[in-house]
Amino acid sequence: MIYLDNAATTRMADEAVEAMLPFLKENYGNPSAVHSMGAAAKKALNQARRALASAIGAGQEEIFFTAGGTESDNWALKGAACACRHKGRHIITSAIEHHAVLHTCRHLEKEGFEITYLKVDEDGLVDLEELRRAIRPDTILISVMYANNEIGTVEPIAEIGAMAREKGILFHTDAVQAFGQVPLDVKDLKVDLLSASGHKLNGPKGVGFLYIRSGCGLDPLLHGGAQERNRRAGTENVPGIVGMAAAAQRAMDRMEEKTAKEERLREHLISRIESEIPYCRLGGHRTKRLPGNVNFSFRFVEGESVLIMLDMKGICASSGSACTSGALDPSHVLLAIGRSPQEARGSVRFTLSEDNTLEEINTTVDTLKEILEKLRSMSSEYEEFLRKNGKV
Repeated sequence: MIYLDNAATTRMADEAVEAMLPFLKENYGNPSAVHSMGAAAKKALNQARRALASAIGAGQEEIFFTAGGTESDNWALKGAACACRHKGRHIITSAIEHHAVLHTCRHLEKEGFEITYLKVDEDGLVDLEELRRAIRPDTILISVMYANNEIGTVEPIAEIGAMAREKGILFHTDAVQAFGQVPLDVKDLKVDLLSASGHKLNGPKGVGFLYIRSGCGLDPLLHGGAQERNRRAGTENVPGIVGMAAAAQRAMDRMEEKTAKEERLREHLISRIESEIPYCRLGGHRTKRLPGNVNFSFRFVEGESVLIMLDMKGICASSGSACTSGALDPSHVLLAIGRSPQEARGSVRFTLSEDNTLEEINTTVDTLKEILEKLRSMSSEYEEFLRKNGKV
C-alpha cells in the first residue's frame, strides 16, 4: 500500500503510541480527582501542555485542550463572537477556509453577525489590500487559515496578524494543516487564537487544542465542569493529549530533515506529472505551499474515478478535504481560485509524508499515467477535443 493522503490523517508515531499506553492501562485516573492516580494524570496533562506551548512559542496557561480541530475552530469563532458582540458584529474570513470555519460563519450569520468572505487569487492567496479595505469599525474578528488543506497554499499570516493587532481586532488562524509541518511562533505571527489537531502530525485522532492569547476574553463553547481552568468543560482525554504532545515533540525535533525530504519528493512528483501527463494543472502556489502537498486538476476525467482506480492499485490519495468526501459538489477551494466545475471535479490531491520513498512516487506517477490514458480513451469529450485540435 502506498499512502499519499496524509492531509486527511497520518500514521501514529511509535513515540505517540508508547506515550499513551500507560494512560490507557495503568495510569487511568481522572485528572480532576484528588487521589494519587488523579494527580498522576494531572501531572501528565501539565507536562503535555508545556510541551505544546513550547512548540508554538506560547505560555502553558494559553493552551486549552479540545476534541480536535473542528471544535477548536468552532470555539474560536463562536467564543470570540459572543465575547465581542458588544463591540460589533462583523467578522472577516476567506472563501477557502475549512468547513469547520465556513459552516460556523454561516451559523453566526443566522445569529445576526455579518461575515465578509475574502476572495483569493489563482494561487489561493488572500489579498492584503482587500483585507485592509474590508476592515470596518465594527469588525471584531479575522479568521484566515495558515495553510489550505486542499491546495497547500500558505497564507501571509504574519502580515495579517500585524494588521489585526494594529486595528485592535482579534485574529484566529486554523493551523491544523500547518502545526508540526512548518515552524510556528504565535508571538511573531501576532495571532490571538490558533487551532491545532493531533492526528495531522502522527498523533491520535479525537484530540486537539486551542491557543488563546492571555487577555483574550473568549467565552466557553462547552459548559459543565471546571476543567481547563473553567474554560472547556468535560473530562480531559489524557491518553490522547499525552500522545499529541509526544507527536508534536517528535515533529519539532525532526522538522528540518522531514521538510527537506517531503519537498524533494513533492517537487519530483510535480515535475514528473507536468512533464509526462498532458492537460493537467497544478493547484496552489508554486512555492508558498506545505512541504508535502500536491494538488492537480486533470482534464477529461472525474477525480473520483481516478481515486477508485488508484486504490485498486494500492495507492491511497484523495480529491480534497476528507470532511467532504463523497460530496457531489465541486470543491469550494478550487472554484474560489478560478477553476471551472469540470476542472474541480477532475482534481486529485496527493499529500506526502517522510515515510514515502522516491520509488513510491515513481510508481504512483507510472500508475496515474496508465489510469488517465484509460479513462480518457473512454471520454467522448476528450475524443472531440483531440479531433478539433487535429491530434487524431
